[in-house]
Amino acid sequence: MTAPLTPSQPPHHQPSNDPWQAAPHPAGATSPYGYEEDGSGMKNEALQAVAVMVAAAVSGVLLGLLWVWLSPRVPLISDGQTVYLKDTEGEQAIGVDGTFTLLALGFGLVSGVVAFLLRKSGGVPLVAGLALGSLLGALLAWRAGIWLGPQTDVVAHAKAVGKGVVFDAPLDLKAKGTLLAWPVAALAVHLGLTALFGPRDPEPYPMPYGEPRGEDRPPAEGTGTGL
Repeated sequence: MTAPLTPSQPPHHQPSNDPWQAAPHPAGATSPYGYEEDGSGMKNEALQAVAVMVAAAVSGVLLGLLWVWLSPRVPLISDGQTVYLKDTEGEQAIGVDGTFTLLALGFGLVSGVVAFLLRKSGGVPLVAGLALGSLLGALLAWRAGIWLGPQTDVVAHAKAVGKGVVFDAPLDLKAKGTLLAWPVAALAVHLGLTALFGPRDPEPYPMPYGEPRGEDRPPAEGTGTGL
């Protein structure tokens, strides 16, 4: 006589011996690989990206004020009919573009460092917000400098000052490519800081304790090397 087979424990209650099976995590907790389980992390990242974009764009007004203050003036003179450059060999016009470029590079350095300190892990939304905000800030600085600088209507200005009187030309950028100096500098600084000091991603699948690796694993049955 044989006794009936009665397993001591139902199959669905047997503990799993799979070393790769991860333990469940409570709601809102962080996974062992550093990723958020819910959407709060992405929401915070998007808010930080918007904050960086707005701050960079608004700071363009400060760049415009500094540009008006520090840029060299281009002297003009009128003979009553035509307006001429007073100094035809002067380099003031180049200095106007150069001043804007140097200031924009400085603002790019500061904005890149601030964005990195705000979120050291980086992320696509933050980088996009930094790039867009820096470009908007450069455009706003350009237009603010023109608006706050000397009068833009050269003919009316020449008539107002009179014949033979020197007056300043309006501010403007001859090389519009200088508007990219701020976003390029900001992205370069942020990328460099992230590469040097940003957090490193953990291994996505860590080997369990005692599991043989690579060449330490025994060969499968039926396989071998032939001579």
